[in-house]
Amino acid sequence: MQLPDMNLLVALDALLDEGSVVGAARRMNLSPAAMSRTLTRIRDALGDPVLVRAGRGLVPTPKALELRSQVRDVVEQAALVFRSADKVDLGSLHRRFNVRANDFFVGVYGGRLIDTLERQAPLCELRFVPEGDGDDEALREGRIDLRISNTRPLTPEVKVQNLFTTAFVGLVREGHPLLDEDITAERFAAFPHISMSRRGIARGPIDAALAEQGLERRVPLIAPSFHAAMFMLPDSDLILPVPQETLLSVSRLGLRLRSFVLPISLPTLVLTQAWHPRYDKDPAHKWFRETLRTSCQATWQEAQPVSS
Repeated sequence: MQLPDMNLLVALDALLDEGSVVGAARRMNLSPAAMSRTLTRIRDALGDPVLVRAGRGLVPTPKALELRSQVRDVVEQAALVFRSADKVDLGSLHRRFNVRANDFFVGVYGGRLIDTLERQAPLCELRFVPEGDGDDEALREGRIDLRISNTRPLTPEVKVQNLFTTAFVGLVREGHPLLDEDITAERFAAFPHISMSRRGIARGPIDAALAEQGLERRVPLIAPSFHAAMFMLPDSDLILPVPQETLLSVSRLGLRLRSFVLPISLPTLVLTQAWHPRYDKDPAHKWFRETLRTSCQATWQEAQPVSS
């Protein structure tokens, strides 16, 4: 039996991941013309168009979608055969690491992480993708390498490691009337609030904590991300509860905002990184998640308040 050309599988994996002949060509160090010819060979071998024109881009056919995870698994397993079990040459490593995280994590922790990658693995790419439903499927199908979240994965096979614990503080504009007197729960609840929720949810742990004291806040604004909400504060009397590390972004950007300790008790959040077991022994993936954890811990230490 004649074995298939493994190069076609590698090219198919790149094409399905990039969704572009030009992008796949760049990734495989080929010319667009050479990649286009390779796509023709793949179409002939599979008896399927694989990628078809949709506007100015290309979209996968149903058969291509069906094959995507299978092709990825085969390519990864083949690569592991020729890869050292313990070591990875970071200087020559070509790899894109896909991380699903919210804007808080990207804004606060992404800079130090990419700086480390640039110094240690200069040929690698870091791609952040937004949070969304179906995270566990994305890990299983190999569409993301890591999922950063404060919720546990739904599937039991997914590996999880704690990164750090964070608490919430309040954020308002300079000169906000809340700052004129002691910040009590009553005064905190009296001003309008921003709720940060990518799903458009207005209520949460803050409302539960206020309800225990017979208080209720007004939430006239729901924003999809912490940083989008943060830039609304200077022009309003809104209050925005944020993870403590967000204050690093406020300082770095020179925003005229003030933080304060929340007058209510909230549970701390534990952020974790999760990955699929297929990557557990992969040396490049192991290096990346160890690097991410180290970068997070260094930034977390920088964000801690100084004791007087």
